[in-house]
This record gives sequence, structure tokens and C-alpha cells, in this order.
Amino acid sequence: MTDSRIIGANAGELREIAGRAGRELEDASATEILRWAVDTFGEGFCVTSSMEDAVVAHLASRVRSGVDVVFLDTGYHFPETIGTRDAVEAVMDVRVLTLTPRQTVAEQDAEYGPRLHDRDPDLCCRLRKVRPLQEGLTRYTAWATGLRRDESPTRAHTPVVGWDEKRRKVKVSPIARWTQDDVDAYVAEHGVLTNPLLMDGYASVGCAPCTRRVRAGEDARAGRWSGRGKTECGLHD
Repeated sequence: MTDSRIIGANAGELREIAGRAGRELEDASATEILRWAVDTFGEGFCVTSSMEDAVVAHLASRVRSGVDVVFLDTGYHFPETIGTRDAVEAVMDVRVLTLTPRQTVAEQDAEYGPRLHDRDPDLCCRLRKVRPLQEGLTRYTAWATGLRRDESPTRAHTPVVGWDEKRRKVKVSPIARWTQDDVDAYVAEHGVLTNPLLMDGYASVGCAPCTRRVRAGEDARAGRWSGRGKTECGLHD
């Protein structure tokens, strides 16, 4: 049952709840963090997944049967990513909800010109990721991500529970303290679905035109928007 404090809570109260939970749950397990989120927000809580892997979705499904898992289909995904989404929907105890941009790729090309991702990747991400997520999360009070502190310097201070000022929602990152070894161990122990591209040199999987394999010694995000001064799509800025 949803925590009674949430009903009618304003943004300031939600921000306070998030800050307190972030401090109190810093040393909690991923399952405990998700249990808090489910108990606190009920139907107002969802998990988002890029379908790089299904670790957070799997964790959440163990806490709540049929939890909503939100996926952004940008129109530029690798076939392997769409296949991972379909497999997650078929075999896991979750409800996958696919969000799409207002425009198809062809419609965007007609308005902005082809290959916008090469000329203005920030705008492309805004149109195909940030805006659809903003609209898709309207019905939720809190959302969960798979962000980890070890992924890149920009994510080093990710709280396990924080306040998403841009969307005015509580943002939950239950595996923020995990390492890649922790992820690999969980995947192996529970047979969690992962994107096949992770076995083919990709350490972080995004849209196909803006993602490459990583080289030895590079961090996990180095293969995203390679050669540009861009490390995030705007979903987590």
C-alpha cells in the first residue's frame, strides 16, 4: 500500500522524502531500496531500462510482481536491444511499456535534415529520449534507473535515492553502489537477460549511430558519442 505521506504531497515534500531516504538507505541493499520505493509509491513507481541488461527490472520484479518497466524506443536502437526488450517482456514478471518520440525518424529527417545525431546530438537526444521520457513519466511519482557510480566521473556521486529536479520526481538508483563485478555476479547467479552486444565489445549500449565498441582501458561510457564532448544523453543531467 502506498505510504499515506505521498498522497497529495507537493514537490517540496517529495524532495524532502527523497533526501531523507537517500541518507537512510545509503548502506541498504538494492532489494531494500526497491522495497522502500514500492511500499512508498505503489502504482506511482516504475523502473526504466535501456535494455543493456535487465538487472534492475529483475530486482524490482522480485519485490513487486508485474512492476512497470519503461523502455524508450528511439527508432535508432540496435536490433539486439529490441530483441532484449522483447525477451524481457516474454520471460520476466514485469509489464514492459514502450515509449516512442512524437516523430518517426523519417519525420524528424524531413523537418531537421538527415543524421541529426551527427550534426546536433544534443537536440537529437532531446527529441528522441528526453521529451518522450518526460511525457511518459507523467503518471509516476518515482522512477528507478540502473545508474552506477563506477560507470563514469559524471555518475560518481549518484545517490541511491535523490530528487529529479527536471521532472519533479523521486529518482531511485538501487544499484548505484554496485561495481561491474557485482552486476556480473548477479547476472550469473540469477540468469538475468543481458544485451548480446555486451559480449561483442560494447560496454554501454545506446543508439546504434552514436555507439561503438570500447577499447582496452577505456571507461564504460567511452563508446557513447565517441570523439565528442558529450557523455550523457540528457536523461540523467
